Parts: sequence; C-alpha cells; structure tokens
Amino acid sequence: MRRRNREGVRKERIIMTLSSVFVLAALTATGLFIRGKNEDKSDGYVVDFSSMEENAKELAQGENAAPAGQKKDMPETMDNAVTSDDLDYDPYYQETNSVNVENEENAENGGKPEADTDNGKTESADGKEKGIRKEDKDKEKNENGEEGMIDGTQESADSGESDSTLEEVAAMEEMEDTMAIATSTSIQPALTFGDGDTLTWPIVGNVLINYSMDKTVYFPTLEQYKYNPAIIIAAVEGETITAAANGKVSSIMKDRELGNVVVMELGNGYELTYGQLKDITVSEGGFVSQGEIIGSVAAPTKYFSVEGCNVYFKLTKDGVPVNPMSKLN
Repeated sequence: MRRRNREGVRKERIIMTLSSVFVLAALTATGLFIRGKNEDKSDGYVVDFSSMEENAKELAQGENAAPAGQKKDMPETMDNAVTSDDLDYDPYYQETNSVNVENEENAENGGKPEADTDNGKTESADGKEKGIRKEDKDKEKNENGEEGMIDGTQESADSGESDSTLEEVAAMEEMEDTMAIATSTSIQPALTFGDGDTLTWPIVGNVLINYSMDKTVYFPTLEQYKYNPAIIIAAVEGETITAAANGKVSSIMKDRELGNVVVMELGNGYELTYGQLKDITVSEGGFVSQGEIIGSVAAPTKYFSVEGCNVYFKLTKDGVPVNPMSKLN
C-alpha cells in the first residue's frame, strides 16, 4: 500500500511539472509573436521635423530664385494648406483695396486700385485706419441719432406728463372751489340783519364825499354837483378791505365808474355794495363773516382820479339807499 501511494504522488508531481513547462513555453511563444507584429508596423505616424525644415528651406530658395511676375511652383500640400475647415481662415475677410471693398481713394480713381509701390504695407495700414475711422464716424452718427430719438421721446413724454399734471391741477382747483362754495352754502346761517344792527368800517380812512340824497354834492373829478347814494372813503392802494357784516355774496361785477364791485345780501332786504376793489377773495354764492377779507384797494377809475384811491361803500334796503353813517359804529 505504501509503495502504491508513493508511486501515485510521483506521477502527480511529474504531471504538474510538465504542465508548468508547457504553459511557460506557450506564453513565451505568444510574447515573441506579438513583439514581431509590433516591429512590422509602419512608422507613418512619426513626424520627421528635420525633413520639414529642409523642405521649407528649399521652398524659400525657390521663391527667391523665381523671376518677378512668374508664378511660383508650390507643392500640392502647400496649395491646400488653407481651407474653409481651418480655424484661422475667415471666408468673409477681404483685404483693403480689394475689388469688393469701396474705399475713398478708389472712388476718386474711378474704382480702380492703385498700382503697387514699395510702401504697400504703409498704404494698406492707412486704408485700414481710414476704414476704422469711417466705422467710428458711422457709430457716432448712429449713437447721436439714438440719443436724439431718446431725447425726443423723453421730451415728448415730459411734455405729456406736464400737460396731464396741469390738467389735474386745474381740475383739483376747480373741485376745491366747487366744494368751498358748496360748504359755505351748506353752513350758511340765517341772514338776520335788522334795523337795530350796526356795521363795522370796511377800511379805516377819512370820508372824501358824504352820503347825500336830499341835495347834491360836489365831485371834484367830474367838476359837477350830483346826488351821492354812498360814502367815498379815502384809502391806500393795496390795503385790505373787510366785510362790514355777515352776508352772502350775491354778485361780483365790473363797473366803468366804480371798477370791480362786490354786492352782499345781509338779510331783511339789506344789501351792501363795495366798489374800487381788486384781488377779490370771495365768490358768488359764498357766505362771508363780518371782518373777513373780501379784497384790496385798487387804483381809482378815471371818474375818481382827483379824489385818489378810495372805497365806494353803499347800503340799501329793498333797493332804497340808506345812509351808511347811521349804521357804522
């Protein structure tokens, strides 16, 4: 039994050794085969810079040796060196003074390009500079036009806004006047001026011409005698005039003799008339309290030029003149 086991172990060792040798031989043969294939490959992908430099020198020598005006023979590789697929090639670029570009110099020469000179580079640079200057001028014109349009638009917008603002202000003022009249009318108290009530002076001053309905009095400017249904009070132009009693403004008018006139109802048939006014602060239909300012003294009309600035002050009852001095304090 022991011998058989030993023989089996020996056989296994021999088989393993032979298998290892066979595998190593196969791997070695495979490596040698692949190496040979790699050596057989072409070296077409290797760039020979030295040969390129030699070709460039030969081309340069050939260009220098070729006579002027004769076409130089170029290799096919150089002829096709620049194509539409090249990133450095711009199909829309055209040199200055080419046929498709209109320059000021060419326009003067009938559209023909000038003959080449030794200073070709300088002329080309000048043409480019002129083209750039022309483009700058066009840009400035466009910018100025746009600014003008913007300014015109802004001006029209500003004028429209100002017109609408003026209209709004006028509407607001009209509304305020209407509301003031309505308010003064709605809160108007009863007008109860009676025979026992008194008046306050509308302005402090001397009486130039007294009330006189029973006999005529002399008017210096007119140089004649006539009846006077009011009193003429001396005043200074621009001085304020106040209401002599509570009342309602019944009318505001202009008279050629008395100037601007304000008529106020006092109640029970009594009315007060103020003449020779300016800068009137009350409106028709409005209620005025005693002592409230109703205007200021105006320059006298030609009918009172000699008398000077004054206030015409008249009181009536049912249309009949009443001496204001009988009611003034």
